[in-house]
Amino acid sequence: MRVGITGHRGLSQAVEELVRPMLAAAVAEHDPAELVGVSCIADGPDSWFAEAVLHHGGRIEVVVPALGYRESLPGWHHPTYDRLMRQAADLHETGIRDSDSQAHMSGSELLVCLVDELLAVWDGKPARGYGGTADVVAYAGRQATAVRILWPEGASR
Repeated sequence: MRVGITGHRGLSQAVEELVRPMLAAAVAEHDPAELVGVSCIADGPDSWFAEAVLHHGGRIEVVVPALGYRESLPGWHHPTYDRLMRQAADLHETGIRDSDSQAHMSGSELLVCLVDELLAVWDGKPARGYGGTADVVAYAGRQATAVRILWPEGASR
């Protein structure tokens, strides 16, 4: 089973504490021997999901939206990003140079095409910019990829 992730970055510590167990529970539904988690491993749900997959005994594959993607992420996240990259069973690159919203959406489109199911840590609201979680969920719907929304009741971003 190939499962992907999309989700809001910049969530509060309180929301993180609610989302992490939701991701772990979704991952635990799968046989670890057959589980492949696909993620762009950005800060937030992308990395939390990848960590949950590895903890469960599954494998991760990483989608790299752009050559400059790592540098576009917060510096404090680089050690986690680097660790997860080293643990990746495979890498999928878009070949795009600049890490901008178009590259991020292209990476998400590639991710959606690689998975059987997409987990979306999404509050159900429109994207704040092109390539946001709502855009990825809409794209997955157009591709007939199963989407499961994970959002704590009463939480806000």
